Amino acid sequence: MSPDQPGNELSDFFALPAFKADEALMRLRRDLRELKLSERTGGDAYRFDWKGLPVAELLLAPSSPAAIVCGLVKRPSQRPEWTRQSLMSSAEVRRWLEGVKRQMQAWGDED
Repeated sequence: MSPDQPGNELSDFFALPAFKADEALMRLRRDLRELKLSERTGGDAYRFDWKGLPVAELLLAPSSPAAIVCGLVKRPSQRPEWTRQSLMSSAEVRRWLEGVKRQMQAWGDED
């Protein structure tokens, strides 16, 4: 389809907005604080604690400004085992946050 054919502007109209990692990072930080996680800052990374133990970590990807590198522990401990993931869309951010909520619920059930 050439640019002057009808229908091409519709695909532009329905295109998803570009992912803004810096704005998504700010929202994620706020959402994690609302989950009652304490935020600690160290360099470029933002670490979040649950009951005094590190459980989540966020930072803008150094190689790609359109991504957030996040980490979530499998289980809270002094020497946690991290699972890392890169988030490059709003849908991935929402799924990751839902996973954090599920993990926190499981950790609370273990007590």
